[in-house]
Amino acid sequence: MNTKTILASCYAVNPFKGSEDAMGWNFVRQIARFNKVIAVTRENNREAIELYMKQNPGTIYNNITFLYFDLPYWMRFWKKGSRGALLYYYMWQKGIVAHIKKKQLDFDIVHNVNFHNDWTPSFLWKLGKPLVWGPVGHHPLIPRVYLKPYQIKYIIKDRLTWLVKNLFWKYSTGLKKTVTNASHIWCMNTGVAEKLHLKGSSYSVFPSVASEDFSTEDKDKKNNFQVISAGRFVPLKGFDLTIRSFILFLESIPVSERANCKLILVGSGPERGLYEKIITESKIQDNVEIIEWIERTALMKLYQKASVFMFPSHEGAGMVVAEALSFGLPVICLDNIGPGQYITPQCGFVIPHSNYAETVSNLKEALSTLYLNNALLREMSAAARKRYLERFTWESRGEHLRTIYNTL
Repeated sequence: MNTKTILASCYAVNPFKGSEDAMGWNFVRQIARFNKVIAVTRENNREAIELYMKQNPGTIYNNITFLYFDLPYWMRFWKKGSRGALLYYYMWQKGIVAHIKKKQLDFDIVHNVNFHNDWTPSFLWKLGKPLVWGPVGHHPLIPRVYLKPYQIKYIIKDRLTWLVKNLFWKYSTGLKKTVTNASHIWCMNTGVAEKLHLKGSSYSVFPSVASEDFSTEDKDKKNNFQVISAGRFVPLKGFDLTIRSFILFLESIPVSERANCKLILVGSGPERGLYEKIITESKIQDNVEIIEWIERTALMKLYQKASVFMFPSHEGAGMVVAEALSFGLPVICLDNIGPGQYITPQCGFVIPHSNYAETVSNLKEALSTLYLNNALLREMSAAARKRYLERFTWESRGEHLRTIYNTL
């Protein structure tokens, strides 16, 4: 096959971070395995990218050219961290089209890689080349029953966001033009294809989340039962369900065995106070450890020691699931279009949506099953590792990209 040059817009790229930033970095590398890539990203990513490339030299960089672009300060002074990020992204997407045209770059395919979802338009089709859009995500509404423990503002915010999304889906000409002009749409989950009414061979459904392989053979499991969960402390991630099901689980085992069971929560966010209150009121402080965000390498060491990964999140993705599978951790999650579509009965438990108490009870049952059946835990651990190697390596994303580009 002839080598092509791919122009990739990657709003978030940072080789030292996880989630969206890690995805941007790894997609650029995977494109570069088989083709040349010109990656357009934000100026604030330059330092991390250049430092990483200096510390980790490799021939792959011969296929990568980074272009850094930002809107002038007067158009972005109001953006603070994640506040205003989506609006700025929308403006940035429009701005890079003129920037690329001005540079008179030579490329064959244009690819809008990350930081978008199925309601934010792309404008890269204006460059007049075949457009690959995605992986595109779809996040469904959080079922109201799971927002019960939280302040009313979260229900209002979630419903207002849904209203805005619906306005885009129904009335945005920019979005309609993106869908019409895309040569291929990579959907993260089945929700995208349904919502955008995609037909024919112009799209594929393939998870976007993946992980490098940090696992080592010597599993540092000892004799304890460690449950781990990681993410932002916000209602979307379902940490209240994790904590309450762990409380029920502890209450179900003999007092003499409880010291060997631990829940580790890795993350930070506005709901930390609520979670600490639940933990304190249930007097399980000795069995729960909350660790603020840490370096990814430190998080990998925690996965190495864990027995089970608990992730009753309501989102349509979840990079941490791929990381957990790479360490051979059985995953307990909810039956949704995100993690619920990644996990098979061989490598974890997918808990159906129900009322609040029943969901907590079902999550607890999954924990108990793994705790009481060591042979099953080992079996599921091996299946989790196998699932990772088959479906969640970055290399498999690279193969999928190559297939898409070669059909255009």
